[in-house]
Amino acid sequence: MSAILTAENLKRHYEVGGGAFRSAATVRALDGASFALEPGKTLAVVGESGCGKSTLARVVTMIEPPSGGSLAIEGREVGPDGAAKDRDLRAMVQIVFQDPYGSLNPRQTIGQTLMEPLMLNRPEIKAEERESRAREMLRMVGLRDEHFDRYPHMFSGGQRQRVAVGRALMLEPKILVLDEPVSALDLSIQSQVLNLLIDLQEKFQLAYLFISHDLSVVRHLADEVMVMYLGRPVETGPKDEIFAHPRHPYTRALLSATPVADPRHEKTRIKLEGELPSPMAVPEGCPFNPRCWRATDECRREFPPYEGERHRYACYHPIEE
Repeated sequence: MSAILTAENLKRHYEVGGGAFRSAATVRALDGASFALEPGKTLAVVGESGCGKSTLARVVTMIEPPSGGSLAIEGREVGPDGAAKDRDLRAMVQIVFQDPYGSLNPRQTIGQTLMEPLMLNRPEIKAEERESRAREMLRMVGLRDEHFDRYPHMFSGGQRQRVAVGRALMLEPKILVLDEPVSALDLSIQSQVLNLLIDLQEKFQLAYLFISHDLSVVRHLADEVMVMYLGRPVETGPKDEIFAHPRHPYTRALLSATPVADPRHEKTRIKLEGELPSPMAVPEGCPFNPRCWRATDECRREFPPYEGERHRYACYHPIEE
């Protein structure tokens, strides 16, 4: 199946600080991500806070333009102002945020929230049709007709996230970016929202870019996994391969940190030394080298080339099993 979205060496840099007597520093929040999204498939992006996951989400949803590289949706290149001038392109990619309450307008009813995307982006649709579509979407995400005129504060966190998912689907997108969509929910509610997302993906053949720090959720939902560290992917591949045979030391460390109800697991846990470096001072070579127990002088000189085909990794000393 051909990809609906392709990214090649995608970058997003920010200039910060500077003044009369010093130059501005460059924050390399996203520094060379390449991947593809296919209809009906989920690419999960994982890594520690500060690795560039949310920056990637903002670039893919065209909230921010890329600083370098290329981003194409159905073969149409997204430039610095491409999304602003192309309403249809914007509608193809929608996002669901982590906090369902913070992403909803408390002064709007649920019906108004669902109809708003159509009012702004499809003004030619009549009011009766907008309401009809909104009520249909309400039922599709597992809510009832009587919820239409209620306000966000009258709902639970799981119900609010269902509304946020429904709002994202009102413009009939082909790509959904899910930025930690269940991390703020109780465990029992998480499974309900995840099952809803799976059902909607099958129904509409949506491509998901799923951003998460919870590897148990990733294992449940993803088809492919991309592991990021300081703005760069260090390992990408099919979910089963990544979990069963991680090749990059950072991936191995992440997987070993997953909680397991087995006291023997503590003996195999990899405890990384030090904190994640600042994106304003990314180390030379492989960015993971200051914390890596396998690092050599070679790792400190140059970022390693990617090896492998479907299962790709950037490491001079990959883990062999």
